Amino acid sequence: MAMILNDDQVMLRDSARDFMTSEAPVSHMRKYRDMGCKDGFAHGLWKQFAEMGFTGILIPEADGGMGMGHVEAGIVLEEIGRNLTPSPFLTTAVAAVEALKAADKAMRDRWYPGILAGDAVISVAIDEAAKHRPEKINARAERSGNGFKISGAKQFVVQGASADMIIVAARTAGAAGETDGLTLFAVDKDSAGLSMDSARLVDSSMAAQVKLDGVEVTADAVIGDVDGGWSVLTRLLDAGRVGAAAEMVGVGSGAMDMTFGYLKQRKQFDRLIGEFQALQHRAAHLYGEMEAARSITLKAQNMLDEGHKHAEQYVAAAKAKAGLACNLAVREGVQMHGGMGMTDEYDIGLYMKRDRSLNEFFGDAWYHADRVAQMNGY
Repeated sequence: MAMILNDDQVMLRDSARDFMTSEAPVSHMRKYRDMGCKDGFAHGLWKQFAEMGFTGILIPEADGGMGMGHVEAGIVLEEIGRNLTPSPFLTTAVAAVEALKAADKAMRDRWYPGILAGDAVISVAIDEAAKHRPEKINARAERSGNGFKISGAKQFVVQGASADMIIVAARTAGAAGETDGLTLFAVDKDSAGLSMDSARLVDSSMAAQVKLDGVEVTADAVIGDVDGGWSVLTRLLDAGRVGAAAEMVGVGSGAMDMTFGYLKQRKQFDRLIGEFQALQHRAAHLYGEMEAARSITLKAQNMLDEGHKHAEQYVAAAKAKAGLACNLAVREGVQMHGGMGMTDEYDIGLYMKRDRSLNEFFGDAWYHADRVAQMNGY
């Protein structure tokens, strides 16, 4: 298992870095935040993602995609995080694509071309409470004619109002707390009985509270097997979690680089503040933590791509470590910038806000640290 990028992956990284820096830097996010964009991202930029080939990274070659893996998706996500680029890449091209791999050909043929073209946006509706606890899903899907009738409520559905389709996890058997009896459904945005209230998150991205009041779907809307959705949901979540970890590595790295640059410019007492030993120690500690987060995330991506039996454990470790390291990076960044670090004039505060949102998405650091402990018998 290679723990460094190969030549092709380095080329992808350089391409993604140049693209994000020129087409979607932090100023791009500020623009769409300040104009109150209802989607929180530019659809034109999403089309550019497709033109660069990014949206098809995880789509198999047999379905018209590039047939790459989570390492390559993570390379793009790290550059997205470094620039705070607003896009539906994580939800659509990573989490949703991974789930759709378990769908039948008709559903793949319906949604993959739109993703590849940058025309389709897909969101995932999993969480139902304040915290990420997928095993406690209580939304119900009852048999109705040739299909199902779904009822329930979902929280923190990122880009839900902008989505053309929402992947909904609902219970077709069993009770909340059980992993058996779950089923995933592809629900069109115009379905009767589907409603949502949008809200702008702390990082200016958009999410929705989704209500399903007897939403009727046919049997063709099922992704995977009825009652056997936990395996598909696990694939979706692992892809989303390791993707979020990669993006947090980018957020933390961007904040760290900005802070190190500030240490080399800001003077106090006629000296650069980067010359003060106390700040040098903190900077060195931060650098080590970010490199550790990048390493465990790359390890988890490789294990997912190889189908390793312990991949889920490493994904949890990566989400936990990346969350802690990114949070350290943004906190140190704000503190070393002084009080002005939280003013809107400086970008470092925007990195702190993105960290808060990403940390919660697909489970925070403490949730995943607990999962790692449980998987190791504690």
